[in-house]
Amino acid sequence: MKASASNPVFHAEDVTKTYQMGEVQVHALRGIDLDLYESEFVVLLGPSGSGKSTLLNILGGLDIPTSGSVRYKDHDLTVYKDSLLTRYRRDHVGFVFQFYNLIPSLTARENVALVTEIAANPLAPEEALRLVGLGERLDHFPAQMSGGEQQRVAIARAIAKRPDVLLCDEPTGALDLKTGILVLDAIERVNRELGTTTVVITHNVDIAQMADRVIRLSDGRIISDEANPDKKAPAELAW
Repeated sequence: MKASASNPVFHAEDVTKTYQMGEVQVHALRGIDLDLYESEFVVLLGPSGSGKSTLLNILGGLDIPTSGSVRYKDHDLTVYKDSLLTRYRRDHVGFVFQFYNLIPSLTARENVALVTEIAANPLAPEEALRLVGLGERLDHFPAQMSGGEQQRVAIARAIAKRPDVLLCDEPTGALDLKTGILVLDAIERVNRELGTTTVVITHNVDIAQMADRVIRLSDGRIISDEANPDKKAPAELAW
């Protein structure tokens, strides 16, 4: 783990999340305690329904817990109103999802520029795209790019505003091995070169091998939280 001695970027304490589905209560999170540190690369590992996406959404300010507290540095996210959560997401968090959500009528450069226009201290779109290995694809439209290239544009868009935290929800879920490794390499490079605290959620145990720390979830609970003693580069992975 890179920064165990520092104050945590995130501190979650006894976090629960319950959804009411008709007459049935669904307990997505059941008492989560968690610290995440500056510049860490963390994988949240678990099967579908384990609560990892719910936890990621709460850390990112897309959702709020039913009970418990979540602090981002000195800020208690659980008392924030919608407007403050919106500002928090805009100023501090980059999101990468399984599906790319690019605007088809805009080039790679223009898709990234949408974020840089509202950020306080952004990377240039060209710089963000070079960081993910797409410096020669600046003026290509999504339809002219492979799935892996589109996902890397989505990563460039997420990191162009220089977020403190990058949250990735199954970023390789729709990709084959070769393409997925290119995407993971881009995420790892952002973590290494920009020092961005990075959280990747996956059900793929092989991807966990590239993390500083692996947190396993099952049935809404953390069942293990371990530093990775033998961290691998993305190119060494196979699944």
